[in-house]
Amino acid sequence: MLAALVTLMVVIRERTAIDVSGTGWALVGRVPGTIAGALLLTAIPERALAILIAGVVLFGVVLTSVGWIPVPHRRNLMLAGATSGVLGTATSIGGPPMALVWQGNSGPQLRGTMSGFFLIGSVMSIVMLTLTGAIDAHTYRAFAVLIPATVAGYALSRGANRLLNPRRQRWTAIAVSGTGAAVLGAQQAGLL
Repeated sequence: MLAALVTLMVVIRERTAIDVSGTGWALVGRVPGTIAGALLLTAIPERALAILIAGVVLFGVVLTSVGWIPVPHRRNLMLAGATSGVLGTATSIGGPPMALVWQGNSGPQLRGTMSGFFLIGSVMSIVMLTLTGAIDAHTYRAFAVLIPATVAGYALSRGANRLLNPRRQRWTAIAVSGTGAAVLGAQQAGLL
């Protein structure tokens, strides 16, 4: 829900730089991935699923850290979209596959395109999670409490965006993806 709010704000700001075609192909993959992610939540214990997904994300981080950069063509966009749907719906970390496939984009195009993809994807995930009973009153209360921090983070991002040239942007995306996966894995393993 917070992702939907953030991405809406970024889409509005970066609307002229969005790769609509790339977003469309990624969303073709996102649909089955979202359904699979929601079903996995009901079939596999949350802890085991989170550890598995953290491992997959860390594997992707290692691949891209050593120089593997997938070409953002239809097949890769659909595969990344499907993987993002599974990861985003099951654990709320659907960004790494898309950051990997779009890492060569300019700052505004990366932010706008990923945000366009995640705005639609987040709404899809919210619908699927609602249908499977994973969203309850506690979820809505937590969302309401975190809205001010989300808006403040968005406001601070405007200054941070000026510091990110393509190289810094790529390594920031890799570092954030790796850190998110490591924290998720450590939490589920009881280390945090």
